[in-house]
Amino acid sequence: MDRYLTVAEVSAAARRLVSRYPGAGRLRRVGTSRAGRPLEMLSVGHGPAHVLAVARPHPDEPVGAVTALALAERLAAGDGPRSEATDPARVTWDFVLCLDPDGAALSEGIEEATAGPAPALERYFRTAFRPVAAEQPEWAPIESSDLPESRALFDLIDERRPVLQCSLHGIEAGGTFAQLTDDLPGFALPFHTAAAALSVPVQHGTFDALYWENPAPGVHVLPPPESTGRLAAGSEHIGRSTWCAPQRHGGVTAIVEVPMWAGALADDTSPHPDAVRALRGLSRLVRDGGEQVTAVLDKARGFLPPPEESAPRRVLEWMAGGLYDLVAESWQPLAQQAAEGGGRLTTAQVCALDVVARRQPLRAAGLLLRLLSESDDPAAPALHDELYALFTAWCEDFTRALGLRRVPVHDQADLQARTALAAAECAVR
Repeated sequence: MDRYLTVAEVSAAARRLVSRYPGAGRLRRVGTSRAGRPLEMLSVGHGPAHVLAVARPHPDEPVGAVTALALAERLAAGDGPRSEATDPARVTWDFVLCLDPDGAALSEGIEEATAGPAPALERYFRTAFRPVAAEQPEWAPIESSDLPESRALFDLIDERRPVLQCSLHGIEAGGTFAQLTDDLPGFALPFHTAAAALSVPVQHGTFDALYWENPAPGVHVLPPPESTGRLAAGSEHIGRSTWCAPQRHGGVTAIVEVPMWAGALADDTSPHPDAVRALRGLSRLVRDGGEQVTAVLDKARGFLPPPEESAPRRVLEWMAGGLYDLVAESWQPLAQQAAEGGGRLTTAQVCALDVVARRQPLRAAGLLLRLLSESDDPAAPALHDELYALFTAWCEDFTRALGLRRVPVHDQADLQARTALAAAECAVR
């Protein structure tokens, strides 16, 4: 079946795996979420070196759990060629099956919405939920937010002292890429080979690591701690995140991103014909979309659940409170640099920013449509219809403008597994 798995399905599959391979796999609870849900870890192998893989760090990115189960099955069964990283006597693989089960509960339905041969962006954004930054377990420490999920992961990192942590992410659209907290020599070639074998483009340039070191296409390495000017707005304290925690034990983190929809221009390295105009247009796009969603939100605030009782409402207020402007303004240095002749941006780089400009209003619109659908206020249906017309037009334009095609879930997971194995081989060596 080509679909993502629910948290319950992942947990049940992990239990079956442990039963099928007694002695090879162990499952234990390693923490408890804010709402009391279990954080579970599946371990395979008995080696002294540890690789820690973290699935579903964002609830709207469910591919990592499929990847984790596929990798665990391979390792427990001893399938495939044996290597240093897959030798159970040398390496123990620890899989956190879902880092944010509370957020996943608010993305309930995303599995069916994205199933089938040709799911649409519209169905994805209607069911996807991503919390505010202070409620994202990997990112919350940067915001000085103390979450039990973050503490559980920090404790695991200190207990296992992993040579590699793989954070298994997914992006809505574009190409595949990896962000590393330290360089992993030799990683780029097998990563590129895996992407080519599965016909997934490598993202040349990315919105997540605009100014990081870029030793190879799609590979980005965190700049030195003192290089705060090269970090995205809001990430100046990235050293506090769970990503950087393995460094205190000599380990590396690889954030592995695979796309749900591949973009036709994600690997187009030709110079963009008019990057300055394009960036200004994208800034307007994210601001205009945000303003249109916020205008509907303004009309609905009186009957929506209050932010303290509703995680989706908190996200909407966070985004309306300045996130759209923050995103748009973050690209001004690039536009200025291009205008002054300081280097030409490629088509792929501009298209990576295009993804962000389009997805921010869509995330907000999907959440607000959900709240309006659940409301019994007489004004809700008309506001829903008003916003839904914008929402569907934005989804259609997103798909058309970026030439999107669906990447099957099994290909997403296969690419992510191969990338994690490639990173592990380098880290273990």
